[in-house]
Amino acid sequence: MKIVTYWHAGTRQVGRLSADGRTVTPLILSEQVKDSGALVLIERMAAGLAPPGDEVPALPISSVRLDAPLPRPRRNIFCVGKNYHAHAREFAQSGFDAGASKSGDDIPSDPIVFSKVPESVIAPGAAIRIPLGVSEAIDYEAELAIVIGRGGRGIPAAQAMEHVWGYTIINDVTARDWQQRHKQWLIGKSFDTFCPMGPCLVTADELDGSDARVRLWVNDELRQDARTTDLIFDIPTLIATLSAGITLYPGDLIATGTPAGVGIGFKPPKYLKAGDRVKIEIGGIGVLENPVENA
Repeated sequence: MKIVTYWHAGTRQVGRLSADGRTVTPLILSEQVKDSGALVLIERMAAGLAPPGDEVPALPISSVRLDAPLPRPRRNIFCVGKNYHAHAREFAQSGFDAGASKSGDDIPSDPIVFSKVPESVIAPGAAIRIPLGVSEAIDYEAELAIVIGRGGRGIPAAQAMEHVWGYTIINDVTARDWQQRHKQWLIGKSFDTFCPMGPCLVTADELDGSDARVRLWVNDELRQDARTTDLIFDIPTLIATLSAGITLYPGDLIATGTPAGVGIGFKPPKYLKAGDRVKIEIGGIGVLENPVENA
């Protein structure tokens, strides 16, 4: 099942996307949808309730405007740094890795976890804004994001997949100079517009998150291309690590890390600039595309 949050007739709604992606069938949910998007559906299913039936005629997808599936997550998005082998080496060699103090630090021994604030989330098609005068070292990061369904604390890795509702795409946009300067990454990862999300949520029964192809283009140039089989820490390990001391809730998001090919991996770096278009495609989910403009 693919779920989208969208705007139609002046209201935010949630619907089921057709298999061919041409139509969306509205789901009858509570008024909370206006603020939380698909979170209401995830919570309903986590409580053991079936999704609402298709009681309303389908709409052409061309007649709606897609929003981020979870336009304002319930709390910060959990993110994992340096979680692809090639990217970990690329980042360590870039000069921006404040955590690599000695040889061998390029491949982490445990997951590196940071977060992005909910207010950084934007919809497919919305502009990533470069904050002129604040930072122009703006980079992209294509990521598969886990959507938690059944919450819990102390979740064993062997049972972790039972807690996965599904997946979406996140672009972990980053101000590299702020990331380097402040050591802790939250500020440089959380500027306004720095978390494009979408275009939909895909339930876990329709996508194998352990073997998904992740690709990113800037304009027509393919920059990132990898599979999640290359993750250093797999999805069960990430869920077990986070939940060891933090209770996870339905709708929580975990961005699993980005492959090699980010802008700072080039010499000189290829930062985003006004007029660029960033496109991410993950097989089984779809395409997330956003323009870049100056703020």
